[in-house]
Amino acid sequence: CEDCGKSLIGECKLHGPLIRAKDRVIPSRARLTLPHYLTLRVLELRAGNQQILGVFAKKVIQKRTQFGPYVGQLSTKLTCYDESRLVLQVLKDGGKYFLDTPNEDCGNWMMFVRLARSQEEQTLVAYQHCGEVYFTTVKPIEPHTELKVWYAADYAKFMEASAVFIKEESDVCPLPPVTKEPVDPWICSSCRSTFATFALLESHQCIHKDRV
Repeated sequence: CEDCGKSLIGECKLHGPLIRAKDRVIPSRARLTLPHYLTLRVLELRAGNQQILGVFAKKVIQKRTQFGPYVGQLSTKLTCYDESRLVLQVLKDGGKYFLDTPNEDCGNWMMFVRLARSQEEQTLVAYQHCGEVYFTTVKPIEPHTELKVWYAADYAKFMEASAVFIKEESDVCPLPPVTKEPVDPWICSSCRSTFATFALLESHQCIHKDRV
């Protein structure tokens, strides 16, 4: 303590603690590489203050706009898996490597782009060129629209993934035709009329009751 002229372990009991000034927080490499017409939005906040982010357009982005290359660490094993992001691999020197992004200081903004789960919400296509991965817009992107990506057809084969989207569970799937077996008709005991189902017979019998 300069006021007491003493070296102390911990706070000075007479003059109190020091006022601590913190360094300015510097954005990560990935956030600093974000183009000026794109922005990050927090979509969800999970346990441990983990943020789920999405990339959104701030202005109209034209079709056939190319982004990239994707920046990540080459790895033979995927160490950072996120079910909302595409798994990416490249072919280099005859070997197949993952583009791994364990933290924001090892990648660029493209690591925040979430995968598309339907053709309607897809705005980007991912493909490999000269050992690098690029994203290109497949349609004009309007302001406030999230950028979402899926594999190009050839890249999907390389990734051993589907080039087409799987329909959501809410979609109705046609069932195989069922061969109907002949059934005995339901007969009304009052008028001897016949009906194909018991429900129709019940409705008919209600008419007799009303008449009575």
